[in-house]
Amino acid sequence: MLFLLLGNAFAAAEEEIVESIPGVNKVNAEELINLVGQTPKMLIIDSRIVSDRAHGYIEGSTSLPDIETDCDSLAETIPDKSHPTLFYCNGPKCGRSANAVQIARNCGYTNLHWFFGGFEEWREKKYPYIKK
Repeated sequence: MLFLLLGNAFAAAEEEIVESIPGVNKVNAEELINLVGQTPKMLIIDSRIVSDRAHGYIEGSTSLPDIETDCDSLAETIPDKSHPTLFYCNGPKCGRSANAVQIARNCGYTNLHWFFGGFEEWREKKYPYIKK
């Protein structure tokens, strides 16, 4: 019985979708394109695990899975805490980018953007991507 209760609690937690994060600019695909155009030094972080990235990724993005994201890994990837940085994952149900961008915010990063629709939205809109 305990397993069933825990299983149901786990399933409910998995279904919870974060839709906004205080202090983080949430963007869609077109806004991401505009941001990169206006901010050529924008760092794009792919928060998905390596096996997801193998299915394709946004050109110029850096892989830093959320399961490896902490203040130390962020400092290695983004030494300047005010550097414009955008996080994405597979989409709204994924949650990896929401997790990673919240970690970045908690580590003191300030110029944060979050592509809520993620790679799912990117592909649906037929924007180009890299596939190995």
